[in-house]
Amino acid sequence: MDRRRFIATTAAATAALTAPASTLVHTLASLDNPAPRFDPLRHRFGVNYTPSHNWWFCWNDWNADPIKRDLDAIAALGADHLRILLIWPFFQPNPKWVSPAHLERLNQLIMLMGERHLDALVTVFTGQLSGWYFLPPFHRQSDLFFTDPMTLAAQELFVRELSRTLAPHENVIGFDMGNEINTCWTASMPVGDAWMKRMFALMNEALPGHLHVNGVDHNPWFTDATFSPQALIADQRMPVMHCYPFWTGAVKYGGPMDPPSVKLLAAMATLIRSYAGTQQKPVWAGEFNTCIKELSDDQQAEWLDKAVHAAIEQGVSWFSYWDSHDVDRKFDFNPLEYTLGLLTNDGRVKPAGRVFKQLAESYRGKQVVFPTAALPPPPSQKTTDATWHWILDWLGWKGKA
Repeated sequence: MDRRRFIATTAAATAALTAPASTLVHTLASLDNPAPRFDPLRHRFGVNYTPSHNWWFCWNDWNADPIKRDLDAIAALGADHLRILLIWPFFQPNPKWVSPAHLERLNQLIMLMGERHLDALVTVFTGQLSGWYFLPPFHRQSDLFFTDPMTLAAQELFVRELSRTLAPHENVIGFDMGNEINTCWTASMPVGDAWMKRMFALMNEALPGHLHVNGVDHNPWFTDATFSPQALIADQRMPVMHCYPFWTGAVKYGGPMDPPSVKLLAAMATLIRSYAGTQQKPVWAGEFNTCIKELSDDQQAEWLDKAVHAAIEQGVSWFSYWDSHDVDRKFDFNPLEYTLGLLTNDGRVKPAGRVFKQLAESYRGKQVVFPTAALPPPPSQKTTDATWHWILDWLGWKGKA
């Protein structure tokens, strides 16, 4: 399913590629002398944080008390990191000005996370989140995001101001360029790749010694969509994948507990490595869930257990589940969004939360074991259908098609 098209429809309706394997592993372990917590060769478990009180609108209606309760509950599940979502126009309503109040709220959130031994991956250009667009007043939704001089200057200012806020904190993993940037702004792959290279250079200069990523949705791995797989691999120590059986179309090829769904993380990691040309490439599952609203809480927990075990067998390094808390139904969201949490909106642990805790306790900090099987070449055609046929062949799945 085309997630960008779905989001657009909802909005309208509601308003040198790789090194040899041995060299690569050594380089990954030592590059920029990362702290042990940033080691891509050891498993980590975290969540995408969705505040229980007023969702991410809380950036504009700040109250630290419910956030403290949320973080206590997340830490109790065994999470070691959170992906936190900035809302770009909240933080930067003008191209030449970043809100000091919002920077201070970010500073406070990072401090509260550090007190609970939670590390932070901080998104930057979040123009789309959970089906809603958040566009700064000085920019419209267009390809000019990647090329307009004023917009590029505003982007640089934002990254530098965020970096000054984050630099004193030891629990910052780094930046994620945005929340699936390619679902909000698109460009030809040469233009997208050039912007990404420029942005990684800026982030590495402004906040050095950290792990910066570009968390795109599944489309660039399946089709020609703004960023090329080659650039996403070459420019990141650990490429990120977002894996949802519903959004990728896995449900077309089997039921929720069939291989196309429960082994989607494993298959997408293999797909990424086929483009890398090595099994030794660390991969981060930066967002994953089923988004199949028909599943019961117990079935969702069963899927989580099977999906993560299959992914660990294929050497996926880090896991960041979508999401921490259910969304309060007082807000208008797509029905898929309300019940994706490990915790209810009032903080009760759901079955998936209990499974997450077991997985984190079993694997967190353990050495990643990469597969040794020969990699197939990438799909011969870069289309969704051809990529799915490649995945089904790799799975050896002959179910419905």
